[in-house]
Order: sequence, then structure tokens, then C-alpha cells
Amino acid sequence: MTKTPSPCIDVCKYKREGHCIGCSMTKAQKSLFKALKKDAHREGFVEMLQGQQSSMGRFEHWRDAYLKKLRKKGLKPLPFL
Repeated sequence: MTKTPSPCIDVCKYKREGHCIGCSMTKAQKSLFKALKKDAHREGFVEMLQGQQSSMGRFEHWRDAYLKKLRKKGLKPLPFL
């Protein structure tokens, strides 16, 4: 089974109080995601990140970019997307 891909959408500019303008992750969160081994934990992280984006605002573009990344890798969208 393929692991859930990183929520990173390859923008990587940390201009919003240490949060990336593309995915809303901090550098620490990005490292944490890479360290997660269980797919359920990776999916939970993506779900948590989606909630973080909602509270921070202005990340409407992320969902479409992440879904495009999943399609490109031939993966089904996560249930909560």
C-alpha cells in the first residue's frame, strides 16, 4: 500500500508567521509528517492540517492542489477531502 503523500504542494515559502503559504505547515510540522510511519497517522495529520488551514484562512487553493497531487500519483482522495 502506498503511503499517504505529504500535504506539501511544493510552494515552501514560510511567510505567514512561520507557516508555509502553500500548505500552512511549519518546518517542524513538515519534519513531523516525514517521521510518521503508520498511514493512519499520516491521514490524521492531513486531516489536522486541513482544520489548521480553516482556522488560519486563505488556504482555499490547497485542497485542489493536493487532490491533483493524489490523482497524479494514482491515489484515491482521503475520505474527509
